[in-house]
Amino acid sequence: MKVILNRDVKGQGKKGELVNVSDGYARNFLLPRGLASEADASALNELKNREQAAAFHMEQEKNKARDTAALIDGETINITAKGGQNGRLFGSVTTKEVAVELKKQYHVNVDKRKIDMQDIKAFGSYTAEIKFGNNVSAKITVAVGE
Repeated sequence: MKVILNRDVKGQGKKGELVNVSDGYARNFLLPRGLASEADASALNELKNREQAAAFHMEQEKNKARDTAALIDGETINITAKGGQNGRLFGSVTTKEVAVELKKQYHVNVDKRKIDMQDIKAFGSYTAEIKFGNNVSAKITVAVGE
């Protein structure tokens, strides 16, 4: 019997999947507990529509990420920091500060966890990579000065 899972079922599949199970397992376990629903024509059509909607939303997110990456790719962000002798900083420049400067200078919201860069503990220029997901990334230059 073909059923559509309403929840994750160990050993069978994830929520929203169409699986083939034995008739007794479906009638006596999955259907009474609400773990699955029978795969009739309307349920299959609804499943197909949900999958198409999910694919559409994923494509929209990917396009938005590409647009944002194209906007900031190769750009330079200027950050001012206090430093001491020999060009060393008091503390370091963090990904949070880079995300705030991206918001200020380019009006782009980026989560600080998506910024990949080395520790910045001295004045100078550094390269940072911003990973937007879906294999979309952008490289920026972080210029630290007084």
